[in-house]
Amino acid sequence: MAELEHDLGKHPRRLAPARLRKRCDPKTFAFKTTAELRPFDGLIGQGRALEALDLGARIDKPGFNLFVLGERGTSRHGTVRGLIEKYAAAMTPPPDWIYVANFAQSDRPRAIALPAGRAVRFKAAMDHVIDELLSLIPAIFDSEEYQTRRRTAIEDVNEQQEQAFEALSKNARAQNIALLRTPVGFTFAPVAEGKVMKPEAFNALSEDERKQIAEKMEALQAELTVLMERMPGWERERRQRVRELDREYARLAVTDVMRDIARDFADLPELQSHIQETTQELIRHAAFFRLATAAKREEVMPGVSVADIVMEDDPRFRRFRVNVLVANGIKGDKGAPVVVEDNPSIANLVGRIEQQAQMGALFTDFTLIRAGSLHTANGGFLLIDARRLLLEPFAWEMLKRSLRARNVSIESPMDRASIMSTRTLNPDPIPLATKVVLFGDRQLYHLLFALDPDFSELFKVAVDFEDTVSWTDAVTADYAKLIGSIAQHEKLRPLTAEAVARTIEELGRQAEDAARLSLHIGTLADRLREADFRAAEARHEVIEVADVEAAIAAIERRHERVRVRMQEMVERDIVLIDTKDAKVGQINGLSVLSLGGYSFGKPSRITARVRVGTGQVIDIEREVELGGPFHSKGVLILSSFLSSRYALDRPTSLQASLVFEQSYGGVDGDSASSTELYALLSALADIPIRQSIAVTGSVNQRGEVQAIGGVNEKIEGFYALCRARGLDGTHGVMIPKANEQHLMLRPDVIAAVEDGKFHIFSVATIDEGIELLTGLAAGERQSDGNYPNGTINRRVEDRLIAFADARRKFGLPVREGTHA
Repeated sequence: MAELEHDLGKHPRRLAPARLRKRCDPKTFAFKTTAELRPFDGLIGQGRALEALDLGARIDKPGFNLFVLGERGTSRHGTVRGLIEKYAAAMTPPPDWIYVANFAQSDRPRAIALPAGRAVRFKAAMDHVIDELLSLIPAIFDSEEYQTRRRTAIEDVNEQQEQAFEALSKNARAQNIALLRTPVGFTFAPVAEGKVMKPEAFNALSEDERKQIAEKMEALQAELTVLMERMPGWERERRQRVRELDREYARLAVTDVMRDIARDFADLPELQSHIQETTQELIRHAAFFRLATAAKREEVMPGVSVADIVMEDDPRFRRFRVNVLVANGIKGDKGAPVVVEDNPSIANLVGRIEQQAQMGALFTDFTLIRAGSLHTANGGFLLIDARRLLLEPFAWEMLKRSLRARNVSIESPMDRASIMSTRTLNPDPIPLATKVVLFGDRQLYHLLFALDPDFSELFKVAVDFEDTVSWTDAVTADYAKLIGSIAQHEKLRPLTAEAVARTIEELGRQAEDAARLSLHIGTLADRLREADFRAAEARHEVIEVADVEAAIAAIERRHERVRVRMQEMVERDIVLIDTKDAKVGQINGLSVLSLGGYSFGKPSRITARVRVGTGQVIDIEREVELGGPFHSKGVLILSSFLSSRYALDRPTSLQASLVFEQSYGGVDGDSASSTELYALLSALADIPIRQSIAVTGSVNQRGEVQAIGGVNEKIEGFYALCRARGLDGTHGVMIPKANEQHLMLRPDVIAAVEDGKFHIFSVATIDEGIELLTGLAAGERQSDGNYPNGTINRRVEDRLIAFADARRKFGLPVREGTHA
């Protein structure tokens, strides 16, 4: 096996160090530190998203709500909110909304719209009215004029009553009978010589005389009965006269006080109607104000009106209050509202009707109606996280119903869940003109689009934020300005040009692409904050490249515990992985593990075993249900490659098994399919494979090696193991040629490549890869249909032909005339 000892450093498929990482040259910057740069006002690489956002924010048609989708960390929330606030600032402020009492149906409060800023003034005016009436009405009814007219009205009725009784008394006296008042009422008694006759004198009269007196008294009693029947009528007349007098004085007081408020809001017809109804209701219930005692007025604290105390304590006064549901422009704010709802429950979205305890019971009225975010954002924009919304019971359905109906109806979640109904308020729905902006990831968007038929009708604008942007000189310049703006906004130290270049390179590494940069602005800001902290510890006046690298190294160290422990298990031979010599049917594959946002490469031993069989390649991972569908697909593809390339004139007579050794978790993805194929070819050709070279890449049926993900983490994972065991110039990683453009390796890996201690190879086909791994030529099929002697492909084909012949031998007929 002398072929295995040739110099890997001069291998034609070895990548030069300059191709392993794209550099950002700090000399291209015309500044020394970012303090010299102007703030960057814009977005990098989000033209498509901005176009969609502009459409969704400005179009005023039903259903054109927005769904902002993209990966976390791309600064979607802050960016969209900032842009939405600019759109909202140029819009006309929406109207205010109030709830007032419905005097005809108390359980159906009325909703009234007022121009922005006038709801609070109307509420203050109504509170002033009540405050004035609480003082004015008792004063009027305590006035001498009112008391005189009240006495006059009562005395007129009393005089009529007295005249009627005087006439009856006079008639009785004419018949020598007296009308007497007793504690129990009126009665008649005979009179003799001007005095009431005593019982002894009455009994001394003759029977005829007594009979005549009794008849007279009976007739007078009948007249008295008639008068007594008129007594309630006289009482009602007294009350009616007093009531009319009270209403007359109440009308004077209320009309005078309400005249100003009616004039101030004369331009609002619907509000004028309510003012007129309130005026009549105040006149009708003026007696309430007379019951307000001086003790209440003594309870008034500075800055609190009598109306607030009385209306809070006495529910009868609450009907005259104004519930300001939404007030716009009260602090000089201009434009439409922008509301961010962090807790999108039903109550927080559509509002709620609160209850108060009084005398051991719960009660509610229109003053206890509270606005939801759909109310406060009405006429503007409402921003909600889609995942939080979907986690709240009934909230998603309630939002959709409100958007479809284009109004907001207050509904309690208990009403939806309860099998019993209780009497409550049914306030007027509020017309809805809110533009809803949902934030979510792409998977959630596509799930909603596919599974919820209402979603596509209600959220017609998808604002798709890019995760990466092309790495060009213009983008690099913009990123330098953006980095300076973040440092200025976060009050960080300025960055040197070298530190900016190193930061931009790290963005390329995050994008896993040498031609693109990551747009995870949130992650970038965190890196800059930590670099500033490192600069402060080093007492640097600016953030230098060493501070950026220290921050990157610290982040790596914080998250690498699992990776280090797994590598320790390999170093201690608990997990068996060879990194030297060569072995048949054994190869080092590479996978990527992601834990808590941290990804790292993990080497794995893959082995293959072959024997005569029926053409079956057994994927042990799949057999024990540890292999995912993509891994199983890869195994089937390599099986198809073998059967369609070798011994085409014979049935495939191979039985092979493939396994990830010491793998106890799930295995998925096809990035190891080429690695498994190399192991299988090695086993068939009985040629050993270099264990110092790890392999990654998927394969298609034509034997072409295809690109995979996580190429940088895979290379660095194997490099870390080899460095721990000692680099000797034979170690390296073989990747698909298509992945060359994704290489953004760490500086220490590149330094090892420069020193010739570690190598990165790229291959485009399985033949190129097997030649590198074995040191033997793969061989191409010649005109005679055979591969050249001594090549890998010839040895594989010969082995498969031998398997087919052996299978035919074992399958000879047991009697004449039968065939296998």
